[in-house]
Amino acid sequence: MQFELQKTDEYSAARAGTLHTDHGLIQTPVFMPVGTAAAVKSVHIRDLKEDVRAQIILGNTYHLYLRPGMEVMKAAGGLHRFNGWDRPVLTDSGGYQVFSLAASRKISEEGVLFRSHIDGSKHQFTPEKSIDIQRVIGGDIIMAFDECPPYPADYSYAKNSMELTHRWLDRCIRHVENTTPLYGHSQALFPIVQGSTYPGLRKQSAEVIASKEADGNAIGGLSVGEPHEKMYEMTDLVCRILPKDKPRYLMGVGTPQNILESIALGVDMFDCVLPTRNARHGHIYTSEGVINIKNEKWKYDFSPLDENGFSFVDREYSKAYLRHLFTVKENLAGMIASLHNLAFFLWLTGEARKHILGGDFTMWKETMIKKVSYRR
Repeated sequence: MQFELQKTDEYSAARAGTLHTDHGLIQTPVFMPVGTAAAVKSVHIRDLKEDVRAQIILGNTYHLYLRPGMEVMKAAGGLHRFNGWDRPVLTDSGGYQVFSLAASRKISEEGVLFRSHIDGSKHQFTPEKSIDIQRVIGGDIIMAFDECPPYPADYSYAKNSMELTHRWLDRCIRHVENTTPLYGHSQALFPIVQGSTYPGLRKQSAEVIASKEADGNAIGGLSVGEPHEKMYEMTDLVCRILPKDKPRYLMGVGTPQNILESIALGVDMFDCVLPTRNARHGHIYTSEGVINIKNEKWKYDFSPLDENGFSFVDREYSKAYLRHLFTVKENLAGMIASLHNLAFFLWLTGEARKHILGGDFTMWKETMIKKVSYRR
């Protein structure tokens, strides 16, 4: 994998670049839809390609390991062939799901012992096993196994967790070096910076991760409940240390304003379940603010979901119609809303890229943040 940095904004750290992978190019900044269980919820692969215009999607190590299982995944020839997505894929390491299973897991030097949320069966993830699973899934970008500390975490816990993540990273690197991809395309390993909200720990972790000279680097352990100001502070600190010639991925972020602020700090890649999760509850993101489409005020509004028309649903369906679908609990409601929200997030990062290349990103960002934060 190669990263070509094309332009950096004059007034911020925002960057426009291109990632070259065996499954195609990724133009950054980029938002990556989350395909937890081999599918982005409620959205066809065809629509992800043609209407959302997604460049890369995520696969979830924990969930795919449990269902359909690695035997099925390997027999299919990996996730690309299993779900028909022929563009790049990023797989997480399973570390975040382990974080979310705090009540049913035990962390040790070897790895994490946990119980399945499906049937309570016991399983263990180690750094080596996480890499093996990601080999079978076949992601173009694979993540190092890490521990994501909760927020708040005391200094001692955060420090021990960070150091454990660093030791696990060394094991991941060795295992990647001692194994080979299974399906004829290369796989790039991204280490993950941890350290909670402690500047000294974040600085130390970023320096360790930068020293590994990986193809790209990720920032983890944020957007887990800390104030947005803390998230931006840690992101800014880390981006100043991570190599400028490698892509930076801020994991699990976030709202449109989070994304725009983080682009300005030097982040290139984002993922979050927010567009589809909130869509299923009737929250619609638009270029003029956020809509609760279930509200009575939209009952007679026959205008498009967004006047910019960045998705075919904006040309086909009105606010009044989508509100009606939610009112009668029609499954199509969540599908239309999910497709629209994903298209909006891809449009937003695409617009950010255009303005970085055009030289007016900072001015555009300040205007756009006010718009996308507005509750209509």
